[in-house]
Amino acid sequence: MRKDKVILGIDPGTNLMGFGIIHIQGSSIQLIDFGELNLNKIDNHGLKLKMIYECVEELILKHKPDEVAVEAPFFGKNVQSMLKLGRAQGVALVAALNKNVPVFEYSPRTIKQSITGKGAASKEMVAAMIARLLKISESDLPKNLDSTDALAAALCHYFQNKTESMQVKKSRGNSWSDFVKNNPERLKS
Repeated sequence: MRKDKVILGIDPGTNLMGFGIIHIQGSSIQLIDFGELNLNKIDNHGLKLKMIYECVEELILKHKPDEVAVEAPFFGKNVQSMLKLGRAQGVALVAALNKNVPVFEYSPRTIKQSITGKGAASKEMVAAMIARLLKISESDLPKNLDSTDALAAALCHYFQNKTESMQVKKSRGNSWSDFVKNNPERLKS
């Protein structure tokens, strides 16, 4: 992973979309921006998707991220909510890809595990750890926590790639069998 990089994290949603931008310089992590796009007062789903696209595009033009990390939707009980969330995520992905910014998806569980060490951590636990890591005072944290979820996606991306780079370096061997032996979690059944 490059030593100097800007990462945009997105927590997609059709009512609230969280975003967070971090700057990595060597091993230092700096908070650039975070916030939420509030779409609660808009009834038209198509208009919400258009606004999500425009917001992500504007963030990319303003902050020029090298990569985008998006929280992948998880399957819940309500199929309609899942479909709407998937559309919101898709629009965010297209906005980034349209600007030639690589996109990476992480499950909510992977993000929580990466930030707190617990895959079942609450939004509040994630927000508290984000505040600590990025030196955000509790009074500056938003009440909805979608932006801290977005920052968590960006940080997860950084941590995951940092770890994978280390694993690849450690596992360099002379053959595929060395690689498989040193990286069993990367095998797909």
